Amino acid sequence: MVKIAIAGGSGQVAREVIDALVVAGKHDIAILSRNASTNEIIPPGVHWRAVDYSDKNGLTEALRGTHTVLSFVQLLTDPTNLSQRNLIDASIAAGVKRFAPSEYGSARTVDMPWSAGKEETRNYLRKVNENGKVLEFTLFQPGLFLDYLASPHQTAKYVAPLDTLFDFNNRRAILVEGHEDAIITFTSVADLAAVVAQAVDFEAGEWPEVSGIRGNRMTFSQVVDIGEKIRGPFTIDKVKLKDLEAGVLRTSWGLATKHRAVTEEQASDLFKTVLTGILLSSVKGAWDISDELNHMFPHYKFEEMEAFLTKAWDGKP
Repeated sequence: MVKIAIAGGSGQVAREVIDALVVAGKHDIAILSRNASTNEIIPPGVHWRAVDYSDKNGLTEALRGTHTVLSFVQLLTDPTNLSQRNLIDASIAAGVKRFAPSEYGSARTVDMPWSAGKEETRNYLRKVNENGKVLEFTLFQPGLFLDYLASPHQTAKYVAPLDTLFDFNNRRAILVEGHEDAIITFTSVADLAAVVAQAVDFEAGEWPEVSGIRGNRMTFSQVVDIGEKIRGPFTIDKVKLKDLEAGVLRTSWGLATKHRAVTEEQASDLFKTVLTGILLSSVKGAWDISDELNHMFPHYKFEEMEAFLTKAWDGKP
């Protein structure tokens, strides 16, 4: 049994991973949070620990004896990236062996300003190790959550539905003209949580710097084909690459469901930014996820998109 610290542990993705770690039954799990919760029921072997991410010394003391730190710090609430830098510094000072920053999405951050903090953290982790490894780290990257294609229906225990450019509910999608074969990866929330839990237990060597988790690697056209097979004909909006690069988004519809970390004031601008960014970044390969953990755990069977969504949409109007 080793000690695992979960930073930002009250978040939706974090809670999915915590449950998967609890099922393994091998670890002492500390949920680090700015406000330690006393109202939620947590399973045996899990406890809350209140921390101040601006207090590096306090973080160091909180991490003493910890083997692995998994960060789920919400980037939108940490715009200066100070919380994760302090968490990395404290992990090194406390003698933590392994660290995973807040990732859980795309392979690259090109054209996605809301993910800029990920790139800063990646570079910082490389910098602290440039004169010799002091902290083993990996970037868990599953692409988009397959569960989002069931929106507005919730298929995960904690992760809430979010809109994407594939709207199965209203049978429509947005594609970049001439780039219908751009690659996008979808992995279910359950698969992400299960594979991260296996990676935490991995003892046969060091973590790879990138831990790609490839549930379903598809072209945009293939996703639409599956959508039409399950839901019927889709209406397709096609946007021009040059318009997107100019910041112009000409579509008949847009995103409407905001993440809980987004304020009402941020939402309208962010909807356009996110939709434009995902379309642009997909053309540039940002969502073509590698498969390091597929190879590390070859016997793990990922949920296939068509089967997952057929079940999710069964009986839905």
